[in-house]
Amino acid sequence: MLKIFKVTAILEGISYLVLFTNMLFIKTNNPELYHTLLRPLGMTHGVLFIGYVVLAFLLKKPQNWDLKTFGIIQIASLIPFGTFYIEKKYLENNA
Repeated sequence: MLKIFKVTAILEGISYLVLFTNMLFIKTNNPELYHTLLRPLGMTHGVLFIGYVVLAFLLKKPQNWDLKTFGIIQIASLIPFGTFYIEKKYLENNA
């Protein structure tokens, strides 16, 4: 399950950045394309975000994460590039 979490963390981070790119660059240059991409990108990111959070809860006990580590892992899902940091620092050596 840890490998699934690692993949989900990376995909969630990528989807977050793609969503920001759509909002910051495509919206200003091509509003019609922005609205066309918004729903599938948003839905994909939402599913990956929920998967990340649920998998983190499921892995908390098997990985022996203390409350501080678990909190950092959860907060990282809200910060751009945060899930990449988590994958590198907390998950790289474990799977």
